[in-house]
Amino acid sequence: MVALLDPVAVTEEAPRRIRFTRGEVDRLLDLGAFAGTRFELIQGDLIDKMGQKPPHAYSVGLLMECLVRLFGLHRIRCQLPIEVADPDREFNYPEPDLVVLAGSSRDYALRHPNGAEVVLLVEVSDSTVRFDQTVKADLYARAGVPEYWVLDVNRRLLSVYRNPINGHYSRAVKTTATETVSPEAMPETAILVSDLLPPVSA
Repeated sequence: MVALLDPVAVTEEAPRRIRFTRGEVDRLLDLGAFAGTRFELIQGDLIDKMGQKPPHAYSVGLLMECLVRLFGLHRIRCQLPIEVADPDREFNYPEPDLVVLAGSSRDYALRHPNGAEVVLLVEVSDSTVRFDQTVKADLYARAGVPEYWVLDVNRRLLSVYRNPINGHYSRAVKTTATETVSPEAMPETAILVSDLLPPVSA
């Protein structure tokens, strides 16, 4: 018979996390370490961006069409980096699904836009909803992004975050598929949330 250890007497340490900095990631990129992969750096962790499920990709496409129609192609960036606040910069290099710029994408040949140069940022979520609504929401609030949407394709909800204050959004509203939403940058428009989601039968 094998004697079981008293669980109260057992102390277990969490696995050691290796956090990457942007400088380290850039050097690894230069060495070709991540050839053929897509990722973003969030809190020192490399988050895989390769495995988009069809509903996620479908909604990104619908959002792209919608935002281009409203704001024009020259103001839209799709799955490209933005700069975050200075204290977050060393360990974070996010690539949001969609960004609407205050100006033109042609202004960013030599650098990426920062949060103050964005009027709307959108993440499409299936398996990362909680992460997008907490960690990323605070990251974007600290960056000064005025409006942040999280489109939950599984629960068919759109969470709208606005008015960043002291590193957090002070206003948050959940919108169902049958309701409409209006971007603060274009309040005269009304977008039906279901128009941004895959068909129910998909």
